[in-house]
Parts: sequence; structure tokens; C-alpha cells
Amino acid sequence: MRTLLAPIALLALLVGTAQAKVAPGNPAPDFTLPSADGSDVSLSDFAGKTVILEWTNHGCPFVQKHYKSGNMQSLQTRYTGDDAVWLSIISSAPGKQGHVSADKALTLTEARDAKPTHVLLDEDGTVGRLYGAKTTPHMYIIDSDGTMMAYMGAIDSIPSADTADIERATNYVQTSMAALAQDRLPDPASTKPYGCSVKY
Repeated sequence: MRTLLAPIALLALLVGTAQAKVAPGNPAPDFTLPSADGSDVSLSDFAGKTVILEWTNHGCPFVQKHYKSGNMQSLQTRYTGDDAVWLSIISSAPGKQGHVSADKALTLTEARDAKPTHVLLDEDGTVGRLYGAKTTPHMYIIDSDGTMMAYMGAIDSIPSADTADIERATNYVQTSMAALAQDRLPDPASTKPYGCSVKY
């Protein structure tokens, strides 16, 4: 038993250390994931660009709030048009709610008229756990150097699944992107995410 506990403890320490590094002002860990379009995508591919990470699950009511209203698509269109990169990441494990095949991910993107740069498939949850993604949606913004975490947390200030709340909420993606455009750090740089739990 003792010989098993030592590696497990070491693994937990390594995972905890990696997650502790994901915080505003700290480097954003590089990763590589398969895209639904069949390519492999690495964060380092986008050095020099602002990168927005969106953890998503199409069956989650909190995600549906932002897609059925068109809010998420509007943000994707606006910021990818400003030469930022938007990566939607699905960390639902095979057999768990929200897991989709690459073909299904592409179908969902087209059906919802979504405009991410890529939909990435994180079936074993490695990248989700590395970044400490807890909910869908859970948003992260990496600065234009492509290296530093600038914002992480909720998409907006009202934790509900009601589309009527979108107009009344402070959208943290918008406020963070506006701050970065003015060479300022987002304020707040971190908020508590809300939504469905990521189905690792």
C-alpha cells in the first residue's frame, strides 16, 4: 500500500502545482488538443494574439442561455473579428453528459451559428483539470503576448440560466477585452464561475 500511496501523493502534488500556476498574472500553460475539424491545435500556435478559452457543454442550461440568446455567438464574432482567437473546449468524458464526437461538435457549431476559431475535444479532461475548469461556461482570457492569464471566471455577473438577465449583467469578457485593448489589466481579473459542473 505504501508503495502505491507515494506515487499518488506525488501526482496530486504535481496536479495541484500545475493548477496553482493558472491565475491572473501567471503564465498560461501550453497545451495541444484535437480540433473537431481534424487538426491538432496548440495554445502556442497563437503567440502574439489574445486567446479566449470557453469551456462548454451544449446540454447545460447555463450554456444554452448564452447560445439561445445569441450572446455567445456575438462575442465570438466580435472578438475573432478583432484578430483574437476563440477556443471552445469540451471536457465531458465519453459516456458523460455533454460528450460529443467531432462530427457532432461540428454539427452543433453550424446549427447554433457559432463562430469559435476552433472547437477542441478534451475527452480525458487533461487540459480542463490543468486549467482548473469547473463549470460550463468557464471563461479564460490570455493576453496578446499569448503567455499570461489576464482573466478567469464567469462570463458575466448574474449567475442564472435566464436569458433576460444577460442585458442587466456586467459581461466580464467584454470588460476584460476592453481593458486589454487599452493596455490595462482586467478588473476584476478573477471571478467565481457559474454554470453546470464539468463532466470529467
